[in-house]
Amino acid sequence: MNIITLSEKQTLDLGKKIAKELKGGETIALIGELGAGKTIFTKGIADGLKIKKIITSPTFVLMKVYPIDLEKNNKIKTLCHIDAYRLNSRKDLIDIGINDYLGQKNTVTIIEWADQVEDILPINTIFVKIEVESNGRKRVISIKK
Repeated sequence: MNIITLSEKQTLDLGKKIAKELKGGETIALIGELGAGKTIFTKGIADGLKIKKIITSPTFVLMKVYPIDLEKNNKIKTLCHIDAYRLNSRKDLIDIGINDYLGQKNTVTIIEWADQVEDILPINTIFVKIEVESNGRKRVISIKK
């Protein structure tokens, strides 16, 4: 499925829409160049999951974990947000504790720069590729389940 967004708000809204379909246990692999909108998309998912904390890219800390209020979302209790840009191997992901979250039924795991660590992703990973068109505003977002 390909979706076109023309603004950050539309990309954010797409993330919110995707969040409504999540049941827990999903891994979302985000692929796209620097500035493509991976973190904006993640912010939309977090908003859709009713997370009130400010979502920022975990580029320097590699992984951030956000608890979800179970009263507002009765199936998913954790969002795990990973930035794999600076990782050298799947061992780096294991070392930061990915196995505590990946595939857990009450967790959604989002990995930015997932193409860096494709060999560790579960078979049912949802791939989201964000491509920036030449004008810099238009995004073509491909979602493959």
